[in-house]
This record gives sequence, structure tokens and C-alpha cells, in this order.
Amino acid sequence: MASVMSGRLPSAVSRSLRPSVRVSEVRCKSTPATLVGSEPHQATTTTSKYPKNPEKDELDLTFCDHEKAFRSKSNYELLRALIVFRLCSVKAIVDNNMQLMKLGQKVLGKSLFALVMKGTFYGHFVAGEDQLRIQPTLEKLRSFGVKSILDYSVEEDISAETATEREMHSCATEASASVKPPQMEKYTPQREFADRRLKVSGARTYFYVNEAQCEKNMETFINCIDAVSDATYGTGFAAIKMTALGRPQLLMQLSETIARTRQYFHKVTGTCGGAVISSDISSDVFKARFKQEAIGPVDNEAVQKWLDNMTYDKKGLIHLFSWSGLIDTNMLLQDVFRVPNLVTGKMEPLISTLTKEEEEMFKNMMRRLHTIFQYAQERDVRVMVDAEQTYFQPAISRLTMELMKKYNTEKAIVFNTYQCYLKNTYNDLVLDLEQCYRQKFFFGCKLVRGAYMEQERLRAEALGYEDPINPSFDATSEMYHRCLLEALQKIKKNKEDGCPTKIAIMVASHNEDTVRFTIRNMKQFGVQPEDRLICFGQLLGMCDHISLPLGQSGYSVYKYVPYGPVNEVLPYLSRRATENSSLMSKLQKERSMLWKELIRRLRTGKFVYRPEGKYVPIGAQIAKE
Repeated sequence: MASVMSGRLPSAVSRSLRPSVRVSEVRCKSTPATLVGSEPHQATTTTSKYPKNPEKDELDLTFCDHEKAFRSKSNYELLRALIVFRLCSVKAIVDNNMQLMKLGQKVLGKSLFALVMKGTFYGHFVAGEDQLRIQPTLEKLRSFGVKSILDYSVEEDISAETATEREMHSCATEASASVKPPQMEKYTPQREFADRRLKVSGARTYFYVNEAQCEKNMETFINCIDAVSDATYGTGFAAIKMTALGRPQLLMQLSETIARTRQYFHKVTGTCGGAVISSDISSDVFKARFKQEAIGPVDNEAVQKWLDNMTYDKKGLIHLFSWSGLIDTNMLLQDVFRVPNLVTGKMEPLISTLTKEEEEMFKNMMRRLHTIFQYAQERDVRVMVDAEQTYFQPAISRLTMELMKKYNTEKAIVFNTYQCYLKNTYNDLVLDLEQCYRQKFFFGCKLVRGAYMEQERLRAEALGYEDPINPSFDATSEMYHRCLLEALQKIKKNKEDGCPTKIAIMVASHNEDTVRFTIRNMKQFGVQPEDRLICFGQLLGMCDHISLPLGQSGYSVYKYVPYGPVNEVLPYLSRRATENSSLMSKLQKERSMLWKELIRRLRTGKFVYRPEGKYVPIGAQIAKE
């Protein structure tokens, strides 16, 4: 623990960061920079497995061509998929899937149970146990035009009681309440919702144990970056969660501080927009208000210093505070987030009081994030920061944007995630795009519908604050499409102005209508697949009838590829079973297509079918011999 609190890396991480002579590292260092940031080029290699004459299909936007959709699957894999999807449609199995898997472990023993799982759920949804065993899956996907997002999906299986106690302890502060702004209900820990896995099937949850565990999580993410670099030939992604890298209390308090900052900004200026990006607002607006309130900023050295430290450009205000200073230096949270009181003129904190140990924990969290992104930049791997609950998300998004500013100077390395079921997502996206444009860095964005809807609505109702979720699925789809159009309009404007297009968007959706909407508008806005500005993403084992035709037609498409030992990824498999059961309409179509393809092969005498892809993923053509 001493090494953790002092800021030194543990020995295992030091080893993982130590330079070694590897072909993959040499390749990364020789990789030329890409202009768009979405799909980094790579150097030519003499060991390329890409075909000399790659195929390319016409895209069927009905996504009904079962032969093209499943040409990457053997007959055994078709049958396995049918069995898995059938099991996912049985409510009793889905509702009790975790208990049944644990019973299977006890009855069969871990070794035999692992064999059964490899023939069913594990084999369908997980690529393999380690970096070596996932290679055949990655290579097969790549040969059919599909790239990979790797995630080490081992999850701790703890009881609801343990999860609750860990969360309540990690969200409590030992700081004195003597200097503490009134708390906002939304940003206070609640025992009823302390187990953040409640009604969440689409996202992994980390519970804070101690700083040493956060170091181990960082090492896991770094190892995943290594796996991406070594296994995907410079076209892959890794994914991280910020709650895995620090005490959640800090993210909650920082999110509350951002909310208070928006209130303060509105109170002073009378305009909305909050803590970031506001054209036509300068320090003169604040000076005028302070004089009106008889604060007299010219005579108040502390207030004048605060005014001088605001972040501006020629268009106006960008931030009230020096966020770059916060993440790059040893500034304390309590020293950064202070504002002049409109009555007394004295500087007062917007953030709740923190202990010295808590301030040190925040520095450790930022060090871990820097370590991850520095390493990702060296290995030429892009990293997506996953979205989380709304009481964490303002802090996660703001820190991610500042890390984007630091590491996305030549291409998009850092990607932020936007949950389109939230009412404020479009406004947040507009502000973030504006910040990237004004501060001249690459914008990396993953658009998702969201993973915490039921939990968020229950919590809002219980605590009496406004429901943050859009009222309907259609409203969420409209938000998703609106965000995508905003990004496409920015891309088009940059092209028309002759500016470098510094925007990279991942459309992470299993919804056919959203994929069709994206493709139609790519054509309308003059964005070609080979521009590598827009890519698509789906989970391994889900919606292959969308992913594979996209890849085979020359679009940039990714599969989210989990890996890990069979008996340690059961929570992940449990969530996949639950998620599939809630997507019955999509499953029904995919099951029907799987049956049609299996029957077609048997009727034509293809009793043994060995998939052989001759496609090249977008962004990897330069690697051809």
C-alpha cells in the first residue's frame, strides 16, 4: 500500500511497461500517423496474412441474406448458436441462469463444467481463455472484414450484501463537515442502490476494495492494450471503466461539483451552458456582476487571480477552472474548485471537503489514467472510456475530455462514450465537439443507447429528482440519430472549410434501423467507408447478421471480444443471457436466419463446412504484401 500511496508503480506494472524487443512494438513505432484518427494505418509487414485479392460484397440493407451473414460460421457454430438462442428464450433458465451455472459447477466439477460451457454459452459469447487462445477467433473475424475490441471479462462474483457494504464504505468520506456545501440528493450514496448491478445486464460493474486493487485493475487494462496491439495489427480498441481505477466517492463528489458550477455560472451570467464552452461570455461579465454585488474584484487579489485563471479563447469562455492544471499538476481539488461568494466576495469551495488521503487517492486515479493512455499512445491502441451511472458520469466525461485534449493531438486515442437514452446527451455532445474544435484536438466518440435505464429511473423516483432518461425508445432513437447527424454536420463543415477532419465516431448499436440510418447519412454527407471516420460496433455472439455483412461490404466494423477463463467469466455470461432474453424480436430474426442457412447447407450437401474468408478490414489494406 505504501508504494500505491506514494505514487510509485507496483513491480508487476513496472514490468509490463518495461521496453522489450517485440515485432509488434517495432511495428507500432513505425506506424505513420493517420489524418482522421479513427483507423490508424500500420506499416507493411512480410508476415501479412491478408489475401492479395480481397473480396468485397454489395451491402444488403435488409440484413436478410443468411448465406452472407453466416459464411464465417461452421455448421457446428450455427447449431451451437441455435441452441444458445433457444436457451435464452426460456424464461426460467434466464431468470435463474447464475444459480444454474453454479449448480453445474458443483455437480460436474469445474473441468467438465468448462467443457459444457465451451460447447454452449462460453463458446458462443467469449473468444477464449487468454491472449493466445483468442487468436483463431480474431483471425477469423479479420478474414471476414471485422476488427476487434478486446476486453478481459473476468468479474468478481460477490453477493449483494458484500457489494452494498463495499459501495457504502467507498462512497463515505471522513472529512469534517465544517466546510461543506449543502449536498445534492442525486450525488449522495444510497444503500438501496449501492449494489450497482441492480437491473443492469449490459455493463460490467467494479466495486472499490482498496488502492492496491485499483493498481491491479490498471495492470489488467495495460495487459489488454498489449493484447490489442499484438493481436489486431493496429486496428483494435481496448475498453476501460473509470470506477475500476479509483474511489467512486471522488467521482461522485466531482460530479456534484460540476452541477454546482453550472448553478453558479447561471447565477452570475443569467445564461445556461454550465461549466464549459460559452461563446460571448468573458471575464467582463463576471467583473460587472461582482461590482454590482459590491465585491470589487480589482481590489480583491484572490478574486482577480480566479478571473485570470479562467480558460478562454478568442470566442469566449471555455472553462471556469483550469482542468488541464488539475490533471497535469499536483493541484488539489479543493484549491481548483473555489469561486467568489457573491455576497461576501470571499473565495469558497464548490467541492465538499476532502481529507489529505482522499486528495492523494484522486492523484493516484489520475496517475493510473495517464499511465494507461501514455501506454496506449506508445502502442498505437485506441481506448474507449465506458459510460456509467449519471451520478458518476459528469466527472467521467469531463476528465475524459481533458485526457482527450492531452493525448488526441495527432489521432484519436481516447474515446468518450455517450448514452443516448439520457435527456442531456445531445447538449453534452455539442459542447464537447465545440471544445475539441476550439482547442484543436481529435474527438473520439462512441454512441450507445445506454445500460442503466431501469436503475436510473428507480433511483430518480426514490430520491425525488427529475428522471434523466428519455420517455420512450423512439425518443432515445431520435436522440441517437440527432447526435450522429451533429457529428456528420461537423465533418462536412470541416471538409468544406478545408480543415483536417478530427472526428471519429463509433456507432455501437444492435439496431438495424440505426445502422441503416447511419449508412444513408454517410452517403448524404459524403462520408465514405474508406475515410475511416465512422465505424460500427456489436458484441461477439450477437447480431452477426449485421456485423459480418458490414465488414464484407467494406465498412469499418468491430466486434466487442471478451476473453478470460471459463469459470471466472460467469457473471459476464449471465449478463449476456439476460440481455439476449430482452431482445427477443432481434433474436427471432437471427434464429430464423441461422435455421435457413443450416438447412441450405444440408440440402446442398455441405455437411462439413470450413469457413474461409478472403476479406480485408478497412484500415488494414496497407498491410497487404
